Amino acid sequence: MELWLTGIVLKPRGLKGELKVQPVTDYPEKFLSRKSYWVGGSPLDAVLCAVKQASLGGGFAWLFLDGVDSREKAEALAGRKLFIEASEAEPRKDDRAWLHELEGMKVLGAGRKEVGVLKEVLSMPAHEVYEIISAGRSVLVPAIEEFVEEISLEGRYIHVPRFDEFL
Repeated sequence: MELWLTGIVLKPRGLKGELKVQPVTDYPEKFLSRKSYWVGGSPLDAVLCAVKQASLGGGFAWLFLDGVDSREKAEALAGRKLFIEASEAEPRKDDRAWLHELEGMKVLGAGRKEVGVLKEVLSMPAHEVYEIISAGRSVLVPAIEEFVEEISLEGRYIHVPRFDEFL
């Protein structure tokens, strides 16, 4: 079974175990109808949890999960990730990519020379940021057209011609 990231638990709200979740999806409305999530630090340690109640507001999903009925239990889930089974995901649009498809891609700099590997896509308030491992260190690059010229799923590379500006 393959699990895909769909949200990140940020923090509890209130005393009854409600969770504030940052959606990591183009379909946040799915939080309203989904009956369960795999919850864990990674897909390898995730456990299935039933959803008791869900709502959306302020760009976040607000969830009550079965067995999470206190602030302390909710606090223990802060930083955990919510996953769904790959078979439950909406079909990918042609001009889009799943985050897990980008992770591990080669990063090409000026002259299309390989400069690193995309480790993770980080969600920030304004836009996503690519964490790239280059020469043993982490480099953060805004995932915007000004810096990212091309992404090739077939070629498994991301072209960032101005990469040296971030070193």
